[in-house]
Amino acid sequence: MYDAEGLTVTQGAATSRDGTRVPYFLVARKDAVLDGTTPTLLYGYGGFEISLGPKYVASSSGAAWLERGGAYVEANIRGGGEFGPRWHRAASKSGRNKSYEDFIAVAETLISAGLCAPSTLAIRGGSNGGLLVGNMYAMRPDLFGAVHCAVPLLDMKRYHTLLAGASWMAEYGDPDTSDWDDFLRQYSPYHNIDRNVERYPPLLITTSTRDDRVHPAHARKMVAKLRDVAERHGRDWRVHYYENIEGGHGGAADSKQSAFMTALAYDFMWNTLTEGR
Repeated sequence: MYDAEGLTVTQGAATSRDGTRVPYFLVARKDAVLDGTTPTLLYGYGGFEISLGPKYVASSSGAAWLERGGAYVEANIRGGGEFGPRWHRAASKSGRNKSYEDFIAVAETLISAGLCAPSTLAIRGGSNGGLLVGNMYAMRPDLFGAVHCAVPLLDMKRYHTLLAGASWMAEYGDPDTSDWDDFLRQYSPYHNIDRNVERYPPLLITTSTRDDRVHPAHARKMVAKLRDVAERHGRDWRVHYYENIEGGHGGAADSKQSAFMTALAYDFMWNTLTEGR
């Protein structure tokens, strides 16, 4: 349970690059001041025809974010199942960029409305959602103030050789074919880190040693590369990493571990967005 007094849920919409209307749900205080200072958490998934929608989540977005005065947003981007198979297929394989364009559009809409600024906007996603926020990190480092990337896919050149990866080629494509040059490389975060970027937003990557779906190598390699490139080129990129030795793809083996992982992620995002305030 958490204190929901004074909170309101509204549905809005952003316009994506190709003109598509992309809905989102916003949970915030009724008296939220639109001056860009509200710590805002934007969550997305956008894959495998999985739909997002309003729900009661006490332990994470409720107690860990909304009670503190933050705003929480879920984006219904393409790749999900909110509007049926066509909405999903629009962002499969070569259309994957549609998911990312939709997510960026929602973020820009929240900023334009005055709810938050890039410095007060955090994003979070896991698994396919980890691929989503990993691409946001690489594509639009100027747009976000903190990123939590959980049990993610990040190396799309080799994803199909690791654990369950080969079963996802209908969703992403086959990197052993022309798919790699045609579109997959464009959304492989591991391959799109740019040494010339002076500032990437503070990043927390979490994974599990015993993840039996998305191999922890994705997370490990990404952190190693970011730290190596930053050191060699004198970049101040804040990269944090936590690997739980239990838990499978859910990242935690029991309620105690789940509470710890939740607190770790939400404290990282909140403290980063409110740093110096």
